[in-house]
Amino acid sequence: MKDLKWKLLSSNYLFKDLWFSVRKDTCLSPGGKIISPYYVYEFPAWVAAFPVTEDGKIIMVRQYRHALGETCIEIPGGCVDNSDKNNQDAIARELLEETGYEFSSYEYLGKISANPSTNNNLLHMFLARGGKKVAEQSLDGNEEIEVELLTVAEVKKLIKENKILQSMHVTCILYALEKLGEIKL
Repeated sequence: MKDLKWKLLSSNYLFKDLWFSVRKDTCLSPGGKIISPYYVYEFPAWVAAFPVTEDGKIIMVRQYRHALGETCIEIPGGCVDNSDKNNQDAIARELLEETGYEFSSYEYLGKISANPSTNNNLLHMFLARGGKKVAEQSLDGNEEIEVELLTVAEVKKLIKENKILQSMHVTCILYALEKLGEIKL
């Protein structure tokens, strides 16, 4: 099998911030072509979970997404912080902050990329079970999140009707539903 990996010749940052950076690379392809400029968007790793409460409800969140100008329904998730020991700790923290729920178990469902042609990070997906409300939300200053408890049938209907716009969240939901025996992939 041919090695298709490019060789990085140079790289410099055009913009660098806490949650987002842009770099401009110059690369050499295996076929000898110089690729320049090639822009890479750097983000921290992301986590998301399909959270199931003790009584079998699915915790969904509604929040305004300014880039789209729409209020979206999603599953909870966010960025992995430097304070998180690992991805599971990150999603446990995000779930508690966004929903006020703690979970008795977490199952790793895998990783996906939002766009491997431009983004350098991955979303790590989890199935969280045994959710119990233990606190009020502890939101970041720019977050206003409403929590909704839905049935599996209601979540499936949202997907079927194309009401969940966050494609990575749809992927996580589908993997979780398959793990729960609710659908066959």
